[in-house]
Amino acid sequence: MKFICGPMATLSHAAFRIAVEKCGGADEYFTEMINAPSLVRGGPFEKFYTENIPCPQKIVWQLTGNKAEPLAKAASILAGIGGAGIDVNMGCSAPQIYKTGAGIAWMLKGLDETREMIRGVKKAIDSSRSGMRLSVKCRLGADNFTQDSFFSFTDMLVEEGVQLITLHPRTIKERERFAPRFEYAQMLVSRHGGKIPVYINGCIKDGSSLKAALDLAPDADGVMISRTAAQKPWIFDQLRGGHGRIDAEKLALDFIEDLKQHQPPEFLKTRLQRFFFYYCMNFSFSHYFQNQMINASSVEESIERVKEYFEKQPAERMIEY
Repeated sequence: MKFICGPMATLSHAAFRIAVEKCGGADEYFTEMINAPSLVRGGPFEKFYTENIPCPQKIVWQLTGNKAEPLAKAASILAGIGGAGIDVNMGCSAPQIYKTGAGIAWMLKGLDETREMIRGVKKAIDSSRSGMRLSVKCRLGADNFTQDSFFSFTDMLVEEGVQLITLHPRTIKERERFAPRFEYAQMLVSRHGGKIPVYINGCIKDGSSLKAALDLAPDADGVMISRTAAQKPWIFDQLRGGHGRIDAEKLALDFIEDLKQHQPPEFLKTRLQRFFFYYCMNFSFSHYFQNQMINASSVEESIERVKEYFEKQPAERMIEY
């Protein structure tokens, strides 16, 4: 069983991976979505999206885009950097993504169009001779999906050389109030006879939710966790049965310093806000701490607010799991 740190916009970057690695680490790290056309054009911020620190061998580059050609060209660029694999995002259901033809829109287009795109990306990876894996992260499809439509889609992926599927078993409009249908992951494993690994994703945040997911998908090869990893960077070690003692103040301050080193000034505020929205949930006065961090006007003020919180709540500095 592998534990995978999932792709999250404004979160799945080098500084965040460093924090998780300090707490025991994940087996793989999916990056936040890399916009294929921007990467191909050599946009000014792309070098920050393609950092593979601190564990190049664990990186899975996740690509997004609405056209086949840029996705194939971007895959070729990323294959030149190396890593564990390249993932095509077919699961993002944010309207600003899928309404452009990217994300889950690839599940809703004609099967032949998506087939040609996957074929092009696979050819680009194979031509690089990098040995990197091609994977797809997807959902169940539209709200009126059927088993036939879903499995016709995944059959096509496997036929075209996709080597791993991560399934978030909800439809395009289903959110957290809808329980993930992990039984579809088990059916996916059975359908392909173990030919490809299947990772599961969705609302897995502790031992009990992990057990509930694996009760429905006992043959899943990996578990992907996203937002809970931002709240508890030690979650992967904890679910493996590890025990540790975390200096919560130091982890927060180290994250800020790493963020300064690995992100451009233009990104610092949003990335700080995003991380601390989740991280602050660990503490008694979480709403107060969140507001302090979200409203900090500078990196320096963020540092001071972390220090002030733990001066007021010294008993919360050390977290045992």
